[in-house]
Amino acid sequence: MANQQEKITQTRRGKFTSNLRNNFLTGLAVIIPVFITTYLIWSTIGLIDSWVLPLIPQRYAIDKVVGIDIKGVGVIIFLLFTILIGSITKGYFGRTILRSAESLVDRMPVVRSIYNGIKQIAETVFNQSNNSFERACLVEYPRKGIWAVAFVSTKTKGEVTNKIGKEKSLYSIFLPTTPNPTSGFLLFLPEKDIIFLDMSVEDAAKLVISAGLVTPKEIEKLKKQSSKKQLS
Repeated sequence: MANQQEKITQTRRGKFTSNLRNNFLTGLAVIIPVFITTYLIWSTIGLIDSWVLPLIPQRYAIDKVVGIDIKGVGVIIFLLFTILIGSITKGYFGRTILRSAESLVDRMPVVRSIYNGIKQIAETVFNQSNNSFERACLVEYPRKGIWAVAFVSTKTKGEVTNKIGKEKSLYSIFLPTTPNPTSGFLLFLPEKDIIFLDMSVEDAAKLVISAGLVTPKEIEKLKKQSSKKQLS
């Protein structure tokens, strides 16, 4: 009888400890993303303020005018300044100045390489056109029988198509690395070697970044539908 009572007590303690641990891990899963996101946003605001506010004359400083040191004023000034520069650059006068400045930069060997590289990256990241990946796909890489998630950029054109053969329907495929999808490989593949996926580009990107841990919503829907059919 005493042994049974002791076993019951130990079981209750084990359940209590297990629940306590699960609650702690669940709390961490909620707190850590919120904390890191808030910290990064707050740090970014502070960094921009530290760059912008020193450029403002002291008599126009917000803490002098209002009497309170308000965080984020530098961010607002930076956004307004960026919008102003973008508006000016769109006009004829702004484009003329920009072309003149770029022609001057092109005459400087080292500066030219740095500027053009940064400009190309910025245009790629902030491009507002529809030049995004068309859809997600599967390709056999690095060898036959091993499949990798990739993204269809566009149909291949120009010299690459002419050299490989116009009779082949080629696609430009970007094969990202995990967990950093900003680096990867550019492949030119015929359509017959590509399996197009129904999942969205965003879901495929989540799949790549999470190293397969995050399952796309489409797959979850298919699983639910198949389970309902099995039950019925």
